[in-house]
Amino acid sequence: MTAPARPEPLTKHRFVVTLDPGDAYLPPAQAVLLPMLAAGAFQEVTGLGGQLDVTAYAEGGQNDTVHQLPVRYSWNRLTLKAGVVRGSVLWSWYVAGMADSLGARRDGAIVLFDPAGKPAAAWAFRGGLAARWTGPDLNAEQNAVAVEALEIAHEGLTQVGADAVLRA
Repeated sequence: MTAPARPEPLTKHRFVVTLDPGDAYLPPAQAVLLPMLAAGAFQEVTGLGGQLDVTAYAEGGQNDTVHQLPVRYSWNRLTLKAGVVRGSVLWSWYVAGMADSLGARRDGAIVLFDPAGKPAAAWAFRGGLAARWTGPDLNAEQNAVAVEALEIAHEGLTQVGADAVLRA
């Protein structure tokens, strides 16, 4: 009796990460090749967001309101989970940050694909650092992937709409 064939893990991945933010704007003919060329593909991406820190300021003589003043904007860390990595690009980026964090900053993009494999949306980040790397629990009985999670600390995120992604 032969063991059932395990599916290729990449077929379920719908997000790719690239360390070139321009990849978020590729024309459709080139964008379909992106999953084969990107640094890694992942099943889950969390942390797409940020928050504005505000401080309350109570103005003298104004007893019916407290002013909310903006202070600074901060971005959530992007967490890429259940990934397949091609080559050593993402690992080298992570290791470079341990030795020289300023020189390890990279701009990049996360591209979401629809079920047909075409880009549906993308987010470009700037000044990213590979802040945390978590490997998988290896088990010879499972079809484990090369990276369990990669966290990216960054200095800004821009959403690229589907219309911009699909421009020819």
